[in-house]
Amino acid sequence: MVEVGAILEGKVTGLTNFGAFVTLPGNVTGMVHISEVSTDYVSDIHEYLQENQVVKVKVLDVTPEGKISLSIKKAQAPSPEQKGGERPRRSGPPRQKSAPNVWQGTERRESPQTFEDMMARFKQVSDEKISDLKRANEGGRRGSYSRRK
Repeated sequence: MVEVGAILEGKVTGLTNFGAFVTLPGNVTGMVHISEVSTDYVSDIHEYLQENQVVKVKVLDVTPEGKISLSIKKAQAPSPEQKGGERPRRSGPPRQKSAPNVWQGTERRESPQTFEDMMARFKQVSDEKISDLKRANEGGRRGSYSRRK
């Protein structure tokens, strides 16, 4: 009997548009859904797997009826960015934020903000930005036209 969470080797015995059938030790067959083949988007499973290929799979679920759900991507060792939960840092200077974080507010508050407080602050910052943009655009237009003679 296969246990949920076990990582096993099996042989791909069939490919369909929605996944692959894999025969496991003990001559039991499970299915790898197409979404569990790779961490990348898989549109054509034939680009990733072929019949008779030996693959490592993780047992995700075994139903009372005996259907076995498998994953190839979860059987692989996690990459460094997946282990720590961090994404690779980008090189270059740090990016400037375009706006203050209106959801947390700029001043310290003793009690948490309500949704209405956050929406009011968001609207205030949005209105200020729109008026700044309008002023900047109006100033640019005045100086760009030449006088007619």
